[in-house]
Amino acid sequence: MKSLFLFAFSLSTALAVTAQTEPPKPYGATPSARQLKWHETEMYSLVHFTPTTFQNKEWGYGDANPSIFNPKKFDALQIVEAAQAGGFKGIVAVAKHHDGFALWPTKTSDYNISKSGWKKGKGDMVKEFQLAAKQKGMKFGVYCSPWDRNNPLYGTPAYVESYRKQLRELYSGYGELFISWHDGANGGDGYYGGKKEQRRVDQSKYYDWNTTWQNITRKMQPNAVIFSDIGPDVRWLGNEKGLAPETSWSTIDIKGKDGKPAMPGFMDEANLGTGTRGGKNWIPFEADVALRPGWFYHKEEDDKVKSVAQLFHIYCSSVGRGGALDLGLSPTTEGKLHQNDVDTLAKFGKYIKQVFANNLASHAKIDLSNVRGKEHALFGAANLLDSDRYSYWATDDTVHEATADLSFDQPVAFSIVRLRENIKLGQRIDSVGVEVFKANGWQQIAKVTSIGANRIIRLSEKVTADKVRIRIYAPVCIALSEIGLY
Repeated sequence: MKSLFLFAFSLSTALAVTAQTEPPKPYGATPSARQLKWHETEMYSLVHFTPTTFQNKEWGYGDANPSIFNPKKFDALQIVEAAQAGGFKGIVAVAKHHDGFALWPTKTSDYNISKSGWKKGKGDMVKEFQLAAKQKGMKFGVYCSPWDRNNPLYGTPAYVESYRKQLRELYSGYGELFISWHDGANGGDGYYGGKKEQRRVDQSKYYDWNTTWQNITRKMQPNAVIFSDIGPDVRWLGNEKGLAPETSWSTIDIKGKDGKPAMPGFMDEANLGTGTRGGKNWIPFEADVALRPGWFYHKEEDDKVKSVAQLFHIYCSSVGRGGALDLGLSPTTEGKLHQNDVDTLAKFGKYIKQVFANNLASHAKIDLSNVRGKEHALFGAANLLDSDRYSYWATDDTVHEATADLSFDQPVAFSIVRLRENIKLGQRIDSVGVEVFKANGWQQIAKVTSIGANRIIRLSEKVTADKVRIRIYAPVCIALSEIGLY
């Protein structure tokens, strides 16, 4: 009987340990495969270039003569290379802005590149951007504005069908897209085929976005995330400063107005920046901001290009809060980026590399207060330093608060802490405290919430210590992918 009891006890213990070596169950909403690839992209650029540039305006009215669009030194490769030097991994071409001018020879409207002076009407600027991006190994996406201030059909059902044909052309003629970019532009004053008037639409119904996305975008570009104010894959941050709130969840509950369904340009914007803790949808934010004060080039703004310090602040407040950075680039009337823009991008890219070149945590001995499955190697400390977003330190299911202690042979000085979760398992962590050991005790130097795909904590000043503790709180077991000190 004693032998039987010992066997049963050993078996039950073994089963308990085995159970804890299984991966944790996902918590709440989780990202799709296309969203994971978007998270990994982190930074991309949105290029605004239409007759509006030649009018020195910020928004085109739709009345510009196509012949004025003639960038005689257009160089898509120069623009793409400048973005790549800045560390950006994708280019989104504004194929059509609100003025209605199409940068490709669309069959849906005469107001397009074929009527311009550029290349005697034989060019296709969207194609040149796509080929330049392909040459440099960068991802490519498109934005086709739903509002068209030139089209005489705008405001009628016929325009919506015309717009969908434009999307079909873009989806079929320019390779695989990583993003289909949309916004909530919903009518107003325009030229409308010569009729200078106001045209309003019912923002909750007119475009019937769900039909467009499900029947066209998803079928023709299944790997592209759809960005708009409300998602469904990536949401707008709610401002054009590129700055997310300190707490910004990748999960969110999107709400409409007046009891109507949410649509781009027609939703409750209250939680766009913060997201919703435990929200039913995984829809992370994109932080969009222009490199210059405006989205289009203006000569008088040549000395107002954002500095490297400003860009790094934006980076830490966008990518560093779990989202992505979409930086607006604006070619000159020649068709290239101004040298000031090129120089700033190059300096920013170099700075980012320098800041994150040496992870001081890789020189530390890491002690974890709990490891899933009694120190099982699958979930141990090595996963925190291997640069793999999806390998991770995990705790047992019952352990929702844990610490990672980093000990150094010599004191290290750092001002940045970077953390990542394995978001394939959801956004699990509620908050994190950062502590250093001084004067025979642990002192907290930072505390943040909402980790997700990436969290950058910038300290107010450089800290020197030989012991650092990361204290983590979660409603479920922890799945932390990375600890970095810089």
